Amino acid sequence: MSTPTLPPTFRALRMVKDDAGIRPEFQQLTLSDLGEGDTLVRVQCSSLNYKDGLAVMGRPGVLRRYPIIPGIDLAGEVVSSDSTEYRPGDGVILTGWGSGEKVDGGYSEFARVPAASLVPLPPGTDAVWAMSVGTAGFTAMLAVMALEEGGVSPSGGEVLVTGAAGGVGSTAVRLLAKAGFSVTASTGRPEESDYLRGLGASEVIGRGDLTPNRPLEKERWAGVVDTVGGQTLAAAVAATRTHGVVAACGNAGGAELHTTVFPFILRGITLAGIDSNTCPVPRRRAAWDRLARDLPASVLAGVTQRRPLSDVPALAAQILAGQVRGRTVIDVARD
Repeated sequence: MSTPTLPPTFRALRMVKDDAGIRPEFQQLTLSDLGEGDTLVRVQCSSLNYKDGLAVMGRPGVLRRYPIIPGIDLAGEVVSSDSTEYRPGDGVILTGWGSGEKVDGGYSEFARVPAASLVPLPPGTDAVWAMSVGTAGFTAMLAVMALEEGGVSPSGGEVLVTGAAGGVGSTAVRLLAKAGFSVTASTGRPEESDYLRGLGASEVIGRGDLTPNRPLEKERWAGVVDTVGGQTLAAAVAATRTHGVVAACGNAGGAELHTTVFPFILRGITLAGIDSNTCPVPRRRAAWDRLARDLPASVLAGVTQRRPLSDVPALAAQILAGQVRGRTVIDVARD
């Protein structure tokens, strides 16, 4: 298959740093402006994640170089590849591997990436579906898999999801409910209670209900998906049942964890860290295949909004302020 004619320039959202500070700029780039990689992808969609909000707002600790195109995930179509793994026209997904942090990411009409960082779009899906799931949904699936592999089952009792109204949390609620679990959703936004019950939560509690008082609290949770960290994670660990599993995948509530060894040596609790950034490819493919089965587009439609690339700076401020619910797909080529 011959390589299609490519435009001389394309649009991208780029983070720049100069004497005036760090800021996002919409720029017209050429393919020579992109970084290294053996595969050129025409990006159709990206998404909005908390980390994207941090990057676009110029918060420290996310971006490792300037200028850089943010956007930690993307989905699109292969234009050309030196790898035998992919051919022009193949639908692909990229999440993690430093995309939008160390190397150029998804807020661009084109991306040059290593083929080894890609996974194929599951059959019957498209780029919009993939980014309705996005890094947040992929992370949620890895957390659910960690609970199941640790022996947590629907018959074992309640499972807790913290930060449940966010992208990772809302997807985790949906996945766990579909798998038959009794899900308690914790949120700092009580106005989202009906939304969370609609996703399948059997109970909704406030963030203040998870306050660590003692190293060991009354046993309640068979498993936990924690997207918050800090005191919320400490409280969840303290109330997790014997041989339960806590999957930790976020730090919006703080990076420190004040607990003791008692939950781990007296109850045998497992604290499972979820690293969606460098997750091995075979596990990535397994997660995406299951997502295609358990989260069809029809299920995601009610919890997903689609916005143009030009809206990203405003959306970045909103997600950091806790004003974005569910998932946001970024239509990269849309004005």
